This record gives sequence, C-alpha cells and structure tokens, in this order.
Amino acid sequence: MARVAGVSRQTVSNALNTPERLRPETLDRVLRVIKEIGYEPNRAARSLRTQASRQIGYCVEVGRDGTSNVILDRFLHALAAAAQENGYRVVICAAQGFQDELATYDEMLRTSSVDAFILSRLDPGDPRPAWLASRNAPFVGFGRAPHTPPGQLWVDVDGAAGVGAAVDHLVARGHREIAFLGMEEGSGPGQDRLLGWHVAMGRHGLVARDSARSPDTIDESAVAAAELLRARPRPTAVVAASDTLALGCYTAVRELGLTIGRDVAVVGFDDSPAAALVQPSLTTLRQPLTEVGRAVIRLLTTRLAGGPPATSEYVLFAPELIVRESS
Repeated sequence: MARVAGVSRQTVSNALNTPERLRPETLDRVLRVIKEIGYEPNRAARSLRTQASRQIGYCVEVGRDGTSNVILDRFLHALAAAAQENGYRVVICAAQGFQDELATYDEMLRTSSVDAFILSRLDPGDPRPAWLASRNAPFVGFGRAPHTPPGQLWVDVDGAAGVGAAVDHLVARGHREIAFLGMEEGSGPGQDRLLGWHVAMGRHGLVARDSARSPDTIDESAVAAAELLRARPRPTAVVAASDTLALGCYTAVRELGLTIGRDVAVVGFDDSPAAALVQPSLTTLRQPLTEVGRAVIRLLTTRLAGGPPATSEYVLFAPELIVRESS
C-alpha cells in the first residue's frame, strides 16, 4: 500500500494512527489509496503494539425522560460516526446515577478497555470530571460545568445565545411580555438558557417578569405554563428551555381557551422530531449535533495523540433558530 501511495510505511502508519502529523495533501492521498484498495488494519495487532484499545467510553443514564433523551440519541449517532472516521469505536454503557457510572469507569480503567471518556449531562456538582482528572484519564465534556478547571476539554451549544435569538425574534414580531419556562434547579443547560432570557430582555429594555421551572415532562410543564399564563399582564409569548416544556405550553394554552401563534407565541429548544409534526408546528432552536460530535472526537484524539496541553481548549457552537407556525 505504501508503494501504491508513493509514501513510506511510516507515513501510512501515521495516517492510520497519528494523522495530525501529516500534511493535509499527504494524508488525503494515503486515505484515498486505503479506500481504493479496501485495506483494513489489524486492530488487535495495532492495540498490542501501541498499548491502546482505540475505544472511547460513553455512559448513558437509565430512565432519563424528556427531550434530553432524543438529543443524546442524536448526539450518540454523530459521535459514533466521527469516532469511526478517526479509527476509534465508542463503547456504550448504562448507569443509574453518578456512583454507578464511576464504578463502571473504574472497571474500564483497570481492564484498559478504553483509552478515554466522553461526558454529557454536566451539571453543577458533577463528580465525574474531578474523578477522571485525579486518575489522569483523558476525557471531553459535551456541556460545561461551572468553574471548569484549567485544561479540561469541552464542547457545548451556547444556550444563552440561542434563547437570546428567540427573544430577538419575538420582539421583532411585536411581543413585549415574554415569559420563560425553564428546567429544574441544578441543570447546567437550564441555567445557561435562563441567563440568556434575562440578558436578552434587558437588552431590549423589557422587564424579565414571568418565569417558572418544571421537570422535563409535558404534564408537569403544562401546570407550570398555566401559572405563567394566568399572570397579569398575561404573557403574549413563552420561551421554553426544551421542546418538551414547549409542548407543555401547548397544553396549557389550549386549556385556557387561547390559540397558539395568535394569542400566545411559543418557542422551544432542541428541534426534536415532534417540533415539525405538532400543530401548529413549533418554532425552536436546533443544536448542531453532527458538528458537536466531530469537535468532541477531534479534541479527544488530539489529546490522545499527545497534542499540546491547553488551559482553555473548548468549542462553543451557536444553535440555529428554526421559525415555524407557533411564533
């Protein structure tokens, strides 16, 4: 294969194991030849030689409800595809809470089953980053915990900027009484989105008057939304921190005899599959999960390849406002 590509065997090895060492044109030529001849590297032999498993651990939480399950499922698909493109595989485990997850991590590290970890659902008080850092286990977070320590790698979607864009959109449509329906206390993404509402309302000279929190279920958020809509003056628009919360708003609006999009505008967050299917269709914020997955793998593989340490290496993406009938 090296002869066909016109390069050395070491260059072929670098293309498979440490692609960042090659010039882009050289890497492109080698990968093109690999694809043309259908070459499949011997993963077992390579693992013995490099003492690396070429596997990345990722735990999902059992029994998690709401839109977050749909989003993490889409993120996982993007992650697996990006990992495979870089010669890695994502190993999925299930956990019931942090302690169960840390026990799984401990076993993976003791058995050298994985080279690194990916964390999601990062909220204040999360013990996982410090636990992994104390064991020198490489990891990247999808999301940010407050007071991120120097050198911790993370990728996130800017929830504050997304909610700000939603408020800007509603103000442009003439709304002045804009309420916010947020996530439960202790949610990192929820706090970020709440902050975005406060900042955007202030930027427009509006009073951030009406807000509520709710678990990420339709029934419970419908109760919270009904309380918001009984305020005086009544909000003419609600920005919700997830699509599930937004669908709870739909229920509350209808139970109060009002019409979505005419009497009360509703904006969600996440662009879940239901957003385009409900009637009226839901205006929402779309997270660029494919780009997030690629960025997570890029940061992680760079670190695994011995890339230079960074004091604040991160990637922050802006969500896209998808305007539909509800606003």
